[in-house]
Amino acid sequence: MLDASRVILGTYGQAHVDGVWQTNINKLEASVEMEKRELNLVGNDWKVHKRGIKKGTGTMSGYKVTSDMIRRGFNRFEIITKLDDPEAFGHESIRLIRCTPDKIQLANWTAGEEVQEETTFTFEGYELLDPIVAN
Repeated sequence: MLDASRVILGTYGQAHVDGVWQTNINKLEASVEMEKRELNLVGNDWKVHKRGIKKGTGTMSGYKVTSDMIRRGFNRFEIITKLDDPEAFGHESIRLIRCTPDKIQLANWTAGEEVQEETTFTFEGYELLDPIVAN
């Protein structure tokens, strides 16, 4: 049976951009999609799939506190994302390699509201640095 205390909460997530902890970030999503080619082979009544190239995409969002993302422009950066819930079996760290922003948000504000900042990006590789393993 699942021990509910082992379920990881995003509250303990961290994002480090080029080694600097982004304490203003409250959401990070990254995923890899693999292109697959469908093949029809003689003598086979199932479609088979040939693995193709991969594409990494992500979104990082939170509160605006600096002009760091504007200053970076479209230069590449590296993200290390970490989940470290104290009740979990351990922590997980993943390095996102050669991240490049899709667009740069120059202004997005409304009077009386916190200013949110969102950066969508692509990346060209990843490395699982610290896996979570059940004890």
